[in-house]
Amino acid sequence: MEQFRHVGEVLGSIRALMVFREEIRINPRQCQLLFDAFEAAFSGVSDEIRQNLRLDEKQTKWMPLEQPLKELHRVFREGEQYIRQCLEPKDWWGRSIFLTQSVDCVDHHLYNLLCSIPVILEAIENIGEVTGDGHEDIHRRRAEFTKKYEKEWMEPKIFRHRFGNLYLVSNEMCKRMDVVAKEDKWALLETIDDMRSSLSKQENRLAELLKSPRGKILPISTLTSSPDYQFRRRLGASSHLKEIHWMGESFALKHVFCDVEQLMPETSLLSSLTHPNVLHYMYCFSDEEKKECYMVMELMNKDLSSYIKEIFCARRKVPFPLSHTVNIMLQIARGMEYLHSKKIYHGDLKPSNILVKTKNSSSSDAYVHVKIAGLAQSAAKVPSSPATGKDPCIWYAPEVLSDQEQQIEAGNVKKYTEKADVYSFGMICFELLTGKVPFEEGHLQGDKMSRNIRLGERPLFPFPSPKFLTNLTKKCWQADPNQRPSFSSICRMLRYIKRFMIMNPDNGQPDPPSPPLDYFDIETNLSKKFEGWERRELLQVYDIPFEMYAYRVIERERTSVKYKEENLISSSDASLSGEENRLPAVIQEDALSLSVTSSSSGSVKSAGNLISNGNKKTLLRKVEINPRTSKPIGKRS
Repeated sequence: MEQFRHVGEVLGSIRALMVFREEIRINPRQCQLLFDAFEAAFSGVSDEIRQNLRLDEKQTKWMPLEQPLKELHRVFREGEQYIRQCLEPKDWWGRSIFLTQSVDCVDHHLYNLLCSIPVILEAIENIGEVTGDGHEDIHRRRAEFTKKYEKEWMEPKIFRHRFGNLYLVSNEMCKRMDVVAKEDKWALLETIDDMRSSLSKQENRLAELLKSPRGKILPISTLTSSPDYQFRRRLGASSHLKEIHWMGESFALKHVFCDVEQLMPETSLLSSLTHPNVLHYMYCFSDEEKKECYMVMELMNKDLSSYIKEIFCARRKVPFPLSHTVNIMLQIARGMEYLHSKKIYHGDLKPSNILVKTKNSSSSDAYVHVKIAGLAQSAAKVPSSPATGKDPCIWYAPEVLSDQEQQIEAGNVKKYTEKADVYSFGMICFELLTGKVPFEEGHLQGDKMSRNIRLGERPLFPFPSPKFLTNLTKKCWQADPNQRPSFSSICRMLRYIKRFMIMNPDNGQPDPPSPPLDYFDIETNLSKKFEGWERRELLQVYDIPFEMYAYRVIERERTSVKYKEENLISSSDASLSGEENRLPAVIQEDALSLSVTSSSSGSVKSAGNLISNGNKKTLLRKVEINPRTSKPIGKRS
């Protein structure tokens, strides 16, 4: 209840901000959409709590709601900060440059909200299944929740029609998500035109900048003639990457010596990429006399490799809490899914090419925002030298190393493939899960390391490691590229793993909970059913709730079958014992519920985790299910 109150407080703060909605000059329609979504989310969750839970049981049964509501609270706070940025009148030009090209409203804030809502609704349902006045009331509730997850609803259009308002994906909401960024762009251009007569010379330059198409190379004077343009520091060991202050905001600046004509294809491609998990190249400026170009990018804190080294120490068994590790893995996978949907393959995916920015806290457990960088070489298809860096071959797929061994020229074609990137992602996951660089404890380097990787050697996970994540990692680094999953599949699996971890926090337990099923099997099943999944298309943000719903339908179905099978095995053993003692076999009465409540802890646990597999002795009878009566039929063997 306390967590729900915190969410309401943030919503109250947003309501106060939106009193001044008429004064929002940056992304006003996106701010309104975000506010409407938050209002609808809070209202929907409130209704579900009121209909399914009892206030007098909040101390005993509401515990499973705490973590999902904490996640929703974080989403609301980030959305509030976004609206504050758009409303703030100070440094309008700088914030316009920074925010008008951003897609964070839909692809970050609404994405996070649409991922959170299914988890909260499921947590409420799990508590609701064991809430009621007597056995009949509880049985009725369980039947209602089971009806919701029948396969007849497992079609995107039917789901949206039946559950669209509850999951914030009504037809009206989806249409607004599709057009809201374009509408704000048009509104900005109209605002600039209205201001044109009163603008100074420098402001006119900035107006041209905001109105220019993406990828256009502008004169360097637009950047350097600004009164507050200031060089601050060099970033990293590179002399061509700097931090600058410009128009009240901090940016990263990449300094390149080349002809403008040479740079145009690259800038055109890089500036067209807009995703919350891909480094944004905003503008490009040139000095044609000096043959110098400057690319303005968003500023991040450090690369992932440095961040892991900074956080990881001897006192820690792993760099991050497992939930934060999964969050980082998911963000990387989302960025790569977006790039692959644009037919852009990285070719050099590794921790030093992934940038991070910590949010809300300076502690190691802070939420981390991740963005993929290092795309300049990928855009130009320029392979990095295999001789540079410390054993760069550890990030490369076996087929890439084979190409390098054969000295294939013309841009190293196999390096720039979807499945080569997936392999590299698997190696990054290993470092995230263990805090160790792959193969760093091995004695082989260089050519010998490359040969062993091509022969199938992979780094070893320490014991214990979360099997559901190590299995996914191992699928990503399969020797056969065709056996590796796509990034779209990886995203769906990681989203559902994240949902499981929110609903089942480990709370420092020595043996943390693990999912009841292998989500890779569910993904394989659903990818065959839905053509868009199999074609690896980039789905829209508003498709996320249906994806999670479809996973839940299959999970309930298979968990229910597993539950019944375990009961039948136990019942068969009991039947054998009963025959000896002339007692009837006992079958569990109710297999509808997939969860039970522990009154002592108030937590909802999977029924499958609480049921014994029974005695392991050899059965003398085979047990089958009568499809009409769902009763066991004994057959003498």
